[in-house]
Amino acid sequence: MGVEILDNGTRVLTAPGAAFGTDALLLARFAQPRQRERALDMCSGCGIVSLVWHDAGYRGPCTALELDAEASALCAGAAAENQAAHIEAVCADLRGFCTAGPEQGRYDFAACNPPYFTAGPCSPDPRRATARHTGSCTTGDAIDCARRALRDGGRFVLCQRPEAMAGVLSALCAARLEPKRLAFVKNAPDRAPWLFLVEAQKGRKPGLRVEPDILISAGAALYGPQK
Repeated sequence: MGVEILDNGTRVLTAPGAAFGTDALLLARFAQPRQRERALDMCSGCGIVSLVWHDAGYRGPCTALELDAEASALCAGAAAENQAAHIEAVCADLRGFCTAGPEQGRYDFAACNPPYFTAGPCSPDPRRATARHTGSCTTGDAIDCARRALRDGGRFVLCQRPEAMAGVLSALCAARLEPKRLAFVKNAPDRAPWLFLVEAQKGRKPGLRVEPDILISAGAALYGPQK
């Protein structure tokens, strides 16, 4: 087991097959729940998104939803180590989450860093394959879970590869999750983007704002053009 330390001292527990990448950090920082809002971190893995929110000062009730039991246990362990009692690690399949009437619409904010890959070779490690390929969760599954979980007006943030953007935006609109903010992630100003981040709001009117590119420099995310 490994330990990563975030900016303000929050400890993140990791293990082979349950680590995190730059995309998860970008997602966690692109938009965050407000204090006392109820948040849902889908495909939470080791809990990195929930823990970044905690590191930034968020203390509202937060459900970290993860299919892999070992990764979910890491999240629970990190929550205990950081005295983050507001983070509840839940090991469950998001495809069956918030399906009953009283459960639906409980959340104010949701985020998901979903599996990206629909084709190509899978890792021989079944845990890594599950985290990276869409056999156990498609982006559409995540969007449908957000639709069920969020109250009217609730916000949903998602990251995905640029080649999937048209389908993602279409699926969000079909689920009444109106895209409101969009940003591309690049390694340099003159490079093609390798990721996009989108924030949607449930049941709101159309109106999308495209924000300055997020540039990655020396492992850090810089919002707007570099000087």
